[in-house]
Amino acid sequence: MWNGKRISVIFPTYNEKDSIYQAIEDFFANGYVDEVVVINNNAAEGTAEEVARTRARQVFETRQGYGNAIRRGFQEADPASDFIIVSEPDGTFSGGDVIKLLAYADDFEYVLGTRTSREFIWAGANMGWFLKWGNWAVAKMVEFLFNTTLLTDVGCTMRLIHRDSLRRLENQFTVGTSHFGLEMTLLAITNRLRLVEIPVNYRKRVGRSSVTGSKIKAFRLGLMMIFMIWAHRLRTLW
Repeated sequence: MWNGKRISVIFPTYNEKDSIYQAIEDFFANGYVDEVVVINNNAAEGTAEEVARTRARQVFETRQGYGNAIRRGFQEADPASDFIIVSEPDGTFSGGDVIKLLAYADDFEYVLGTRTSREFIWAGANMGWFLKWGNWAVAKMVEFLFNTTLLTDVGCTMRLIHRDSLRRLENQFTVGTSHFGLEMTLLAITNRLRLVEIPVNYRKRVGRSSVTGSKIKAFRLGLMMIFMIWAHRLRTLW
């Protein structure tokens, strides 16, 4: 708990069999997380057994896609939890950074991580020139078009949201795939949630990402994000 507030962490998993056990232990180790909910999204063989070795609660979601997994996680998280944290169990994010998110949670309803601060990018992390500046450029597009707070990374999946604020957004979610995180942020902006972006550690991934492991797939995802941003901006003008 944090200042009397309960904390739930959502971990979607597909190809993290070799890292998920340590990731769960790492997030519990900060002493503030009350529960970790793992959404097994047709994950690699052996993943369920790794999760079973921990205190995490595992839920199986057969609809493929990052967004479908996270949305299921929102439904499954303890209703008594005040703050919901989304992250990934692939070894890239640090459980210690939960404290950073919580430190801003009293003042902001939605706290986003950013992986583009050079000092927080670890050796071997998949944050080369293409991904870093691509994420930065698209984030600046959002910042400009919506006249919102400083944004530098549209692809960071580590974030915190207040339970009450999440309830305002849930019936507006439409995306079930990799760009769900951007939709969540755009909805937070247009629903006027108080939001802030903070730097988080970004480490080398255990295994290969099914999206950012390929520049072609990452480029396609970037185009989808740009289309979503403009479509969302035009809808909000009417």
